[in-house]
Amino acid sequence: MALEQLLISLAEPSQVQAQIITKALEAMGAAQIEVHPSGRELIEQARQRRPNLIISAYHLPDITGAELVRELRESDDLYDLPFILISSETNPERLETIRQAGSLAMLPKPFTPEEFDLAMQSVMSFLNCPSLGAEVDSDMALMNVLIVDDSSTSRHHIRQVLEKLGFEHFCEAASSEAAIPYLEQEPFKLIITDYHMPGMDGLDFARHVRSSGLQPDTPVMMITSDSDNIGKDDLEEAGIAACCQKPFDMDKMRELIRTLLNEY
Repeated sequence: MALEQLLISLAEPSQVQAQIITKALEAMGAAQIEVHPSGRELIEQARQRRPNLIISAYHLPDITGAELVRELRESDDLYDLPFILISSETNPERLETIRQAGSLAMLPKPFTPEEFDLAMQSVMSFLNCPSLGAEVDSDMALMNVLIVDDSSTSRHHIRQVLEKLGFEHFCEAASSEAAIPYLEQEPFKLIITDYHMPGMDGLDFARHVRSSGLQPDTPVMMITSDSDNIGKDDLEEAGIAACCQKPFDMDKMRELIRTLLNEY
């Protein structure tokens, strides 16, 4: 799919900001852009004419950008739409909610052409991501993946990405403690965990996987928004095979998983 083929829905109450974003999209080749002044209007229109990408400000007149993306992720029909945030919001807690919901990019206002280009590259990589089926040694239809994350929206997004890569079978757990029984019941080809979770965090969970001997050969991949504060030695000591930053680059994520599947 090419950029000019995309139907892009933009939620932006400011006419000036909407014009800036629209011009940036058109300069890259986008030809179908719908602008909505509120989040509810965007959702309503998306159900009538499904877009390929949603871009939103954080501060909307009816709901926040965080509420918008959460509603999308929890819906039955719009959960898989790519999402980008463009906002002047800098509150870490508010932005963390967006990261957890699987925003492909988070841009400031104002953004640079380079930042916008990288964001759209991420979108195109996500939309056009090919399955790993032909690049791994085993049948992906037989692989089980365990996803451990206390955020349901984050689990939903990770599963969506894994489905695009060709995985079909998943188990999900909202905590490390809830994941342990799964390890006792069936073998997994890949385990993906968040870092910050109530109770046992992702590092301690990985240590448990290794020390328990339940699945010592299954690679554990960590996806977190806090990777800059986790030392490489800590990851290695815990038995983390790979670590990916939220929001993650689709091409990098794909390559990491391809490597893990072929090495383990």
